[in-house]
Amino acid sequence: MLEHTERKPMIIGVAGGTGSGKTTAARKIIGGLPPDQAAAIQHDWYYHDSSALPMEHRRRLNFDEPTSLDNELLVQHLKRLKQGLPVECPQYDFATHSRLAITRPISPCRIIVVEGILLFAVRGLREMFDLRIFIDTDDDIRLMRRIKRDIRERSRSIESIRAQYYDTVRPMHKLHVAPSKRHAHLIIPEGGENKPALDVVVGMLLHVLST
Repeated sequence: MLEHTERKPMIIGVAGGTGSGKTTAARKIIGGLPPDQAAAIQHDWYYHDSSALPMEHRRRLNFDEPTSLDNELLVQHLKRLKQGLPVECPQYDFATHSRLAITRPISPCRIIVVEGILLFAVRGLREMFDLRIFIDTDDDIRLMRRIKRDIRERSRSIESIRAQYYDTVRPMHKLHVAPSKRHAHLIIPEGGENKPALDVVVGMLLHVLST
């Protein structure tokens, strides 16, 4: 993976449990690269649309299971990017659990960073990544970060966050996310707070861009 000298995009997966710091890590990796040479994609954008279901049913869906996401569409998009073709990524509204009418255009570039909790749990998807990074963070830290995010960004109550965590998030982490760590090329503790590790990754990618 250190000798990726082809001109086609290098696709990097950043996975880890909810609240592990993978989003921050992905942003810092992107931020360390020339802006016209890197782009970011979130696996969360690819949740299946649930707008046809009653709202109460939507709230009870298991969003931490691999089949809750349109992995085939993401694979298709990554293949197109590797071919030098642009894609229109779906956008998802967590407040209504539905896919938005708008899309986000992503143009092909040298480095594509994809982040999400279940990226390595799906074989066909994880095989798309030239470099797989797993962010490994203690469970209690991840839970506190998730609570803060869901209250601030998704208008969730403490009660609903707690119920979802014990009903689906925690068991699905043990079943799907934690075992997927074995497929990683690199394991980074503490995610975006691990500056030395991220500096190494950015340095490696800058080398790739210079070849």
